[in-house]
Parts: sequence; C-alpha cells; structure tokens
Amino acid sequence: MNRALYLIPLGLFLFFAGLAGYMLTQPKADQIPSQMIEQPLPEFTLEPALGGMPGVSRADFVGGEPRLLNIWASWCLPCIAEAPHLERLREEGVEIIGVAVRDRPEAVANFLGRYGNPYTRIGADEISELMIQIGASGVPETYVIDAEGNIRYQHIGDVREETVPLLLEKLEEARS
Repeated sequence: MNRALYLIPLGLFLFFAGLAGYMLTQPKADQIPSQMIEQPLPEFTLEPALGGMPGVSRADFVGGEPRLLNIWASWCLPCIAEAPHLERLREEGVEIIGVAVRDRPEAVANFLGRYGNPYTRIGADEISELMIQIGASGVPETYVIDAEGNIRYQHIGDVREETVPLLLEKLEEARS
C-alpha cells in the first residue's frame, strides 16, 4: 500500500508532462478576428488627429468605392514598417482613411513628416472607442470597408509587401 502512494506523484507528473507536450504540438492562434466582419461600421465621428486634415465619420465610408480603414499610432513600431506599403496602396489608387489611436497632434505630424502620409483623412481615437467598437485587438490593423459602410475584411498586424496584393484583391471583392 505504501508503495502505491509513491506512484501517485509520478503518475501526476507524467500526466501533466504529457499534457504540456500535447499542447506544444497544437497550432497557436495568433489572431483574434473581429466579430464585426460582414457587419456595418458603427456610427461614429472622430475629430481630426491633425490640423489641416479632416476628421473621420461613418459617413466617409458610404458611397463611391471601397476604402481601407487603417488603425495606427505614431508610437507603434509596426506602423513604421507598414508605412511604405500603405504608400504603395495609395499609389495604386486606394483611398486609405486613418484613425490615430491615443496620440497627440504633434506626434502624428512628426510621424507623417518622417514616414509619409497615405491618408485622405485622419481621425483621433483618443480613448480607443472606435477601435474597441470594430473589434480591433491592437495597432496596426487594416479593414476593407465596402461602399455601403460594411466591414468586409480585417488584416491584423502591419501591412507588408506580401499583404498588398491580398488587400487589393479584397478591395476588388468588396466592389461586388
């Protein structure tokens, strides 16, 4: 009987080691997609994040062509990495509307002066309210918004060279 008591800790150890080993072999979920995909953008109005540029509201996404909504911040390092790729999208004729999260006008101006400005308008989301409403998990995130103001696609993380063709494809799909 005493011998069996010694086997219990060993059995527990082997069980937990096996469980840990199993969990390490399972694919990791890197992204948490928004529950807002295929849903309309919520009603919102954001003041301009920068003097000389207009702010952003839901009405800016209704009518015309599909657009990109880019959630970013001047303090975000991946946002620096995505800047040239957003510029490429702008050069391809894509309208990109920006939302600067928890940022100051002078920091926004400095960022755009250094890394370029692909945006037609930039709203200030000072308390991350819009970011939370659309299901963004952080910055940067980019959304394809169709001409009716519906969220059609969400790209989590920075836009990279290999992401540009995908976003162009998703914008084309949003036209139909």
